[in-house]
Amino acid sequence: MSRRPILRLAVLTALAGSALLAPATAAFADDPTPAASAPTTGTDSAVAERKAEADKAAKAKEEAAAAAKRGEDAKQLPRGGVDAGEATADDSGSGTTALVGSAAGALLLAGAGTFVVRRRAAGRTDA
Repeated sequence: MSRRPILRLAVLTALAGSALLAPATAAFADDPTPAASAPTTGTDSAVAERKAEADKAAKAKEEAAAAAKRGEDAKQLPRGGVDAGEATADDSGSGTTALVGSAAGALLLAGAGTFVVRRRAAGRTDA
C-alpha cells in the first residue's frame, strides 16, 4: 500500500476525531459565556477609569442576579420527597457525559479506520 492513501486516511481520521472532541472542550471552561477583554486604548488614567466602571457594572450585575435568585428561592416551596427529608437533586451538570461520549466516538472512529486500513492491505496481493 502506498503512503499517500495511508496519509490521507490518517488526516481524515484526525479531522473527524477533532470534530468529535471539539464540543467536549466546553466541559473544561469555567464560565460558558465569553468575557470581554479590558480596553487598552487611551491614557493610563482613562484606562483605569474605564476598568473601574466595568468592575462596578459587573459587581452590580452579580448583586442583581443574586437578589433575583434569592427571590426565586423564596417563592419555591418544598414538595414531595423534600418534605419527607430526602436531599434535593444536584443540577451541577459537569459535562462529563459529553466528554465521555466524544471520547467513545473518537475511539469508535479510530477503530473503524484501523479496520479499513487492515482490510485494504489484506485485499491487495503482491504479484
